[in-house]
Amino acid sequence: MTDSHATLIDLILCDFDGVMTDNRVLVLENGTEAVRCNRADGLGCDLLRAANIPLEIVSTETNRVVAERAKKLQVKVAHGVTDKADLVTNLIKEYALTADRVMFIGNDINDLSAMEIVGWPVAPADGHPDIRAIARYVTVARGGEGVVREIADFILKGQ
Repeated sequence: MTDSHATLIDLILCDFDGVMTDNRVLVLENGTEAVRCNRADGLGCDLLRAANIPLEIVSTETNRVVAERAKKLQVKVAHGVTDKADLVTNLIKEYALTADRVMFIGNDINDLSAMEIVGWPVAPADGHPDIRAIARYVTVARGGEGVVREIADFILKGQ
């Protein structure tokens, strides 16, 4: 392992629920949804941005909470995505990258096809077994417990 993986990764794509959250949702009586996020991920996003490594959220959910968190983190978001593999393929072309230099962090089987495209599939510790099985890296952190922050250290410090 090198001191830094920053020279190996040009783009990080990240699922939201189960990666940046603990995969639980609180539904209030008026139908409003709330999720728990970890503030350490905000620092992880800041560190990646400072290293000029873009991170984008890719979510199946169409929910204002995803867009608001992305806005707070200053990252792009694509939500309501029904075909994550297609979106990943298009983003690789848009950024003019090769797939081997792209990371996708996913936790469940709806992330599988996207993760199979990239060179750096990553899963949180509590990801679905099929996802962990194909991951090049499995975090120590569980979803919602600082996965992005751990990835920032992994990329920038090689830890």
